[in-house]
Amino acid sequence: MNSATILIADDDKGIRTVLTQALGRQGYMVRSAGNAATLWQWIRDGAGDLVITDVVMPDENGLDLIPRIKKLRPGLRVIAMSAQSTLLTAVKATERGAFDYLPKPFDLRELIAIVERALSEPHSSAAPTLPVGQDDAPPLIGRSPAMQEIYRVLARLMSTDLTVLIYGESGTGKELVARALHDYGKRRHNPFVAINMAAIPSELVESELFGHERGAFTGATLRHAGRFEQASAGTLFLDEIGDMPLGAQTRLLRVLQEGEFTTVGGRTPIRAEARIIAATHRDLKQMVRQGLFREDLFYRLSVVPLRLPPLRERREDIPDLVRHFLLAAREEGLASKNVDEEAMADLTAYSWPGNVRELENLIRRIAVLYSQDVVGRDIIAPELADIPEASAVPSGHTVADDESLGDAVDRHLRSYFSAHEGELPSAGLYGRVLREVEKPLIELALSATRGNQIKAAELLGLNRNTLRKKIRDLEIQVVRSLK
Repeated sequence: MNSATILIADDDKGIRTVLTQALGRQGYMVRSAGNAATLWQWIRDGAGDLVITDVVMPDENGLDLIPRIKKLRPGLRVIAMSAQSTLLTAVKATERGAFDYLPKPFDLRELIAIVERALSEPHSSAAPTLPVGQDDAPPLIGRSPAMQEIYRVLARLMSTDLTVLIYGESGTGKELVARALHDYGKRRHNPFVAINMAAIPSELVESELFGHERGAFTGATLRHAGRFEQASAGTLFLDEIGDMPLGAQTRLLRVLQEGEFTTVGGRTPIRAEARIIAATHRDLKQMVRQGLFREDLFYRLSVVPLRLPPLRERREDIPDLVRHFLLAAREEGLASKNVDEEAMADLTAYSWPGNVRELENLIRRIAVLYSQDVVGRDIIAPELADIPEASAVPSGHTVADDESLGDAVDRHLRSYFSAHEGELPSAGLYGRVLREVEKPLIELALSATRGNQIKAAELLGLNRNTLRKKIRDLEIQVVRSLK
């Protein structure tokens, strides 16, 4: 039996009751209060081995209480929880010394696992180095479980220099995540330098990254500082890293291994001090198998892989995003507008192949072109209908509202066979088709369960070991908390 005493503070009586019962069943002693004052008195009296506190309470913000707890009793760990779940909340909780942060609603099994870790893990002497007093406007929007997991992972990465590889479709906000890691991290006072590898001619990539000396090649009339040098001790964001030519990949690998580089035409090594964050919409593991991306560079970049969910996997965030973009348009001097319920339902039901960027562009267009104060279905429906069909549905196919999964697969396979103009596809078609269906299904299940493989296995009806083998065989990137 557990003998630890846990102190709980939350102004919601129902939550206090549920937590008291759940932790009590695990053998813990529990004391609960509905305000911060009572909790603080218990702590001053020396009670408790662990604190679980809500952020918003009637008499004090729980985040403001954490530094006082850490000063009075440094060894007393605090778990913060909040229904006002934004990236800023997660960052502030980590910044002020919380052991962990949980967005509401949360899974009781997850909470119990965090409690067990908090009571058993050795203490670290490392102090949080995150910034204080950042603007309250969050750089990322969303309250969905998928985004909450992103926030929690980001909050843990802020005070590190770990290399991060961000996966995500175009328009999901990969650069926003990279900027958040920089702006809320310990390198925030140094430059953030971004370079899109897909936008640079292959023959100029090395010069753009590492710079060149005067006379290094025809047209090089002046010395040019590359992006590594410009970033200095800040952050270098390598967007669309999958488009980097193999020759430049070799030089980048050498820089990551040796921590220094030379300019094109130069001989004096320059220290590479920037933190590297890379992003791609491509499947880099598949590119490695095809010989298009260096395997050793892939593992150097993928210290922490982070997958951003497409907007269709977090539809519950669409109303918040719409309101955010409407407010941004108003702050730019455009007319103030609102979206009615029917129009919002249409926006939420749409698949958004262009993701958040496509939604933002639509809202800005509406703010400029329409005079109505309230945007209704009469405006939204034609706007969505005007989007090219090939863009609205991935791979250019139209999908009927009542089309079953079997019909969609049949249609896809027929088009696949017809594309070979009477010739049979290469052998192994059965395995390839199963892989194409199985991989996105498992990825969606993992996204819906915030990377929890136990829950995903239950959702899919698979044995946990079977799911783990499939994740390994299908080379699926799992986004989870850094625990």
